[in-house]
Amino acid sequence: MLVGAAVPVHAASDYSSAEKLRKLDIMLMVTALRCRHGSQNFQRDYEKFSAAHNVTMQGAAKTLQASYATKAGAKGARRQLDTISVGMANRYGQGHPWLECAELKQVTQNLAADRDSSRLLAAADELLANSRPAKFAMKR
Repeated sequence: MLVGAAVPVHAASDYSSAEKLRKLDIMLMVTALRCRHGSQNFQRDYEKFSAAHNVTMQGAAKTLQASYATKAGAKGARRQLDTISVGMANRYGQGHPWLECAELKQVTQNLAADRDSSRLLAAADELLANSRPAKFAMKR
C-alpha cells in the first residue's frame, strides 16, 4: 500500500472526496489502457481494484451526480461528469507525470489487495499530484 495516513472515506459523501475518488479511478483506468502492451500490463489489476472498491467508487459517483444535479439538473450533471472523465483521460492519456507503467502496476496491485477503502483518499492525494510527493513510497 502507499505510505500515508489513513483518511476516512465517509462513504464518499462530500463532493471533494467524491471527486478525488472519481479522478483516481479514471487515472488508473486510463493508465492501465496505456500500459496494456508489454510486460507491465496491469489491466487485470485495475479490474481487481474496481471490484474491491466498487461500493466506494459507486458512492463517489452518486455523490457527484447528486451534487451536479442540484446545481444543473440531470442533463447538466451528466455533462459535468463527462467533462471530469474526458479531462482526466486527456491528462493521463500520454502517461502519468511521474510514475512509469511498472510503478503504476505495483500501486494498482497494492490498492486492489487492500480492502480498506479508507486509504483511497490518501492514495488519491499522492497519485494525483503533479510531481512525486517527497514521502511517496510503495510496499513491495
